[in-house]
Amino acid sequence: MILPPLASAAEVTREEGARIAGEELSDPAYAEAEPGLIQRIWDAMRDLLAELLDGVSAGVPGGWWTLGPLLLVLAAAAVLLVLRARPARAARMRGALFDADAPMSAADHRAAAERHAARGEHAEAVREFLRAISRDLEERAVIAARPGRTATELAADAGAVLPGHGAALERAAAVFNASAYGGVRPGAGDTAALRDLEAALRAARPAEAAR
Repeated sequence: MILPPLASAAEVTREEGARIAGEELSDPAYAEAEPGLIQRIWDAMRDLLAELLDGVSAGVPGGWWTLGPLLLVLAAAAVLLVLRARPARAARMRGALFDADAPMSAADHRAAAERHAARGEHAEAVREFLRAISRDLEERAVIAARPGRTATELAADAGAVLPGHGAALERAAAVFNASAYGGVRPGAGDTAALRDLEAALRAARPAEAAR
């Protein structure tokens, strides 16, 4: 960011200051952060910038020579927050139930689960059955679609509207997590339990809709 070296306090307006800060925030590093984080950073910088510009317009000694370094400090702090947010976001995406591939239907995931089960690939079968559960509930609007949803979040979200299956959903999520992140290999019994749960949830309706 290049600051006007000879700008006087009278020439600095809120709009000009906001434009300069906006150009700094347009750096690609900010675009990779969570939208909510970017909004919070921008709001804080905008408010502080307005206060600083009020001070400059009132005759703070130094004008832009005082304001410029402060803007750079704010920009550096924003970049630091973005960099700190990246590992948490990456960890969350690694724990997501679905990959970033093209979406499949619940029937597609169910069929994939059965193919894995037939080959004795129970870790893959468990994963696909849980994906089939999530996709079916989303397709029927039992739960809202949520990018990056984890198995634990699926159990919580679905259990809230289908409380009769809450415990089974939590067990299914625990099996998924132990397999995906704990190195525990599920067996045929786990695959059978997920198959039964998937079939039961296909016929389940939210408590309020059932009344």
